[in-house]
Amino acid sequence: MRGDSVIWSLATVVPFLSTAVVSLQVVKRDNPSVLGFDIERFQAAKPVHREIIAKRASTKTVSQDLDNQKNLYFCNLTIGTPPQTIRAHIDTGSSDLWVNTAESLFCNSRRAPCRQGGTYDSSSSSSYQLVNNDFNISYVDGSGASGDYVTDVLNVGGIKLKDFQFAIGHTSSSPLGVLGIGYEAGEAQVTRSGDKSYPNLPAALVNAGYIRSNAYSLWLNDLDASRGQILFGGIDTGKFQGKLQTVPVLHTARGDYTSLVVALTGVGIRAGSDGSINSFASQPVAVAMDSGSSLSYLPDSLAAKVYNAVDAVFDPSNNLAFVPCSMASDDRKIVFTFSSPQIAVGMDELVIDLGPDADGNEAKFKDGSKACVFGIAPAGSSISILGDTVLRSAYLVYDLVNNEISIAPTRFNSTETNILEIGTGENSVPDATGVPDAVTSAQITQATGLPGVPTGVPKQPSSMAAGQPKRPDFILGVAAVGLASAGMLFAAM
Repeated sequence: MRGDSVIWSLATVVPFLSTAVVSLQVVKRDNPSVLGFDIERFQAAKPVHREIIAKRASTKTVSQDLDNQKNLYFCNLTIGTPPQTIRAHIDTGSSDLWVNTAESLFCNSRRAPCRQGGTYDSSSSSSYQLVNNDFNISYVDGSGASGDYVTDVLNVGGIKLKDFQFAIGHTSSSPLGVLGIGYEAGEAQVTRSGDKSYPNLPAALVNAGYIRSNAYSLWLNDLDASRGQILFGGIDTGKFQGKLQTVPVLHTARGDYTSLVVALTGVGIRAGSDGSINSFASQPVAVAMDSGSSLSYLPDSLAAKVYNAVDAVFDPSNNLAFVPCSMASDDRKIVFTFSSPQIAVGMDELVIDLGPDADGNEAKFKDGSKACVFGIAPAGSSISILGDTVLRSAYLVYDLVNNEISIAPTRFNSTETNILEIGTGENSVPDATGVPDAVTSAQITQATGLPGVPTGVPKQPSSMAAGQPKRPDFILGVAAVGLASAGMLFAAM
């Protein structure tokens, strides 16, 4: 899509979206078909060497640790007979599960980069079967993998799926595999080779009877939290405030649903909890709601307005903005509006401390103050993405059957739980209300640059453009490791 102006629109308008607000049916059964994964966050680079599987006696709900490592979210799973342990990055912006192979040259390099994520050895599994050699995927952060599609036994969240199709990367540039849970139409063998889709994880869970509908909810919790949650086939009303509000997923100009994209209708900044919102956005923007992206990416002109409002300094060499780490205690919030529902994101969720590099150096401004990454970056000519820096402040329900996303403000660190099953049909998401007259089209804007935004290039103070607001240049002492945006596929073959 790079360089193109693409219109995303709604294929069919469900009548209640344009006429009246309708409360959806609450479904609470004694034995709801819900598959749950607990999200466990930790700061260390080493993986957590434990797995918690807690079965609830009266339900089919099970939970398993996910990890937030370097600001990405992971789950632990096993593949094969006997089981081989894999850590995979949870990604709503792609659709394939793929893992690295044991014989990969990348994984066998001197630093053994795949050690944390684990590798899969097909020759060691008696249940392995080859499907084809058509796997090839690339992500917007430049990483990717290629290899085979295969089937094997998948164990995840305490359940087993036999003959589950996934991909193995004989060649890759990523040390960790990806568990894509987006639309089946977004699978690499569909988008690249034109082959038919296969049941990825959410669809396979439906087919096996573990959940009733191809839908799931996501609660990432706050940046410093130790626990979050993803539920396949259900929601947890204890993890959000108020009611869920439902907006349509947008399709491409060709009429395809391949990505979980909605219309972002407003962005602004609010001082305190009750202050008025100073709005920046003037037209709807198509944004992917992508858990596979650590940062959020807005159109250049919109990112520039946000940067100027918070006095961020942009480093074009890294495509990142920096702010003083002390801004994490600022009481202002960036507010994102989707026709009606809003996500209000505090500065403590947007100011990211990467810590020291391998030599103990930290990113600093020239005046010596510590510099942190700001969690919003310019999208350039790519589609805009709301990643984890924004999604942590929301509770989201992705309904891949009805092509809808339901949104509510999160409850950070909530210990309350009330799990409801997502049913079937149009009124499937419990405790949700359709947004009347929701915006059903939005344009992907082209790159415009960041006019008027102060810039800073490492160790080059003279690079500040004439006439720009004076801000201290910074010395970048740490690489932006872990700030992946693994969600959106390139269109190029």
